[in-house]
Amino acid sequence: MATKHPRLNVVLESTLYAGISHLAQKQGVSRSLMARDLIKEALELHEDLYWQSTARERDKSFSYAKALSHKEIWKS
Repeated sequence: MATKHPRLNVVLESTLYAGISHLAQKQGVSRSLMARDLIKEALELHEDLYWQSTARERDKSFSYAKALSHKEIWKS
């Protein structure tokens, strides 16, 4: 069967499977769609944490004395 989206097989503990099943039934979607949405949400959270730590590191070396003003950056 040809499909346009790649597939992933995952083995879950029974409690995780039951949790996904419950959420899927509650929202009226398939378990597969529910699992996909939960994975997307988890990846977004990890990305947010990465950018947050990157911003903290950059903030340590930021100097208002060396920073350019809005006018300096956008002058023609």
